[in-house]
Amino acid sequence: MRDTRESRLLLVLLVAIAFALITVDIRGGEDSPVDGARQAAAGVFGPVEDGVSAAVNPVGNAVSAIRDSGERHDRLARLEQENAALKAKLGSDDRSRSRLKQLDKMLKVAGEGQYGIKGAQVIAIGAAQGFSWTITIDVGADDGIKRDMTVLNGDGLVGRVTTVGSNTATVLLANDPDFTVGTRMESSDELGFASGQGDRPLRVELLNGKAEVKKGDRLVTFGSQADKPFVPGVPVGVVSRVDPSGGGLTRTLYVTPYVGFSKLDIVGVVVQAPTKDPRDTVLPAKPKAKPTPTVTVTVTPGAEVPDGGGQQQQGDAQEQPLAGGLQPRADDLYQYEQEQ
Repeated sequence: MRDTRESRLLLVLLVAIAFALITVDIRGGEDSPVDGARQAAAGVFGPVEDGVSAAVNPVGNAVSAIRDSGERHDRLARLEQENAALKAKLGSDDRSRSRLKQLDKMLKVAGEGQYGIKGAQVIAIGAAQGFSWTITIDVGADDGIKRDMTVLNGDGLVGRVTTVGSNTATVLLANDPDFTVGTRMESSDELGFASGQGDRPLRVELLNGKAEVKKGDRLVTFGSQADKPFVPGVPVGVVSRVDPSGGGLTRTLYVTPYVGFSKLDIVGVVVQAPTKDPRDTVLPAKPKAKPTPTVTVTVTPGAEVPDGGGQQQQGDAQEQPLAGGLQPRADDLYQYEQEQ
């Protein structure tokens, strides 16, 4: 349409009519005179609005879904972070409890043996210079650690310090093939030397080839001159096998160490030796022997027992064997015990 004087007058007239209809509709309230026209317009334009809405809504819904999806993703990401933090905290708590248990056990050993120790944590396994059985701990010269100090934990002998840095130190483990320590048998005091064999039991050569040794006997460190590299009384292990004596000058034993060398965490370096040999006081308590169950059988005098032909005779006329080969007599009571 051209922009003419007539078109401008028509636009002004339509605007004036629209304002007049709005004023009449508002003042009429529920009885508005234009209500019929509104309903007629709704009947005509309603289907058109529905069609437009059906065409436009999927787009709007898609936009909303994308927006909501981003919000849900952020929410899920936050939840995953919170769950990860919770799991890490729970794992940390479990590990802390485990370390506290190890530390408590080690302090008990140190107290019983009167060892002055410096606690440390294992931060690496193995050494860069070779394939020996070693660990690296997080204490060094700045903490008073020196070469050839005994290292232990709550179970027993771990090894000895071989290399010292300012803040770390390397420990040669007792199961290393190059490791040797003097040992003493519990109670009998038989002396020997234990050598590492990797993941196999320690090999111990007793100085007395005729020493009486049996499976289950226990060993501790004998101690070195000036307590270096080994202090006395540290638990070493339990005899698992004894080689038959061949009449030699020494006797060979195989000892299962108390320490699990593949799962070390908290250890202690003995920085002060005990004033006297603790002997066997640091060894763990022996397990209590379980009582052997017994069975008691009582034979009553004069009881009738069957003979070979099915006839009944008095118990004082003939003895019949009981289970286990015992022979009861009719004029007395006998008991026997049979291990179950």
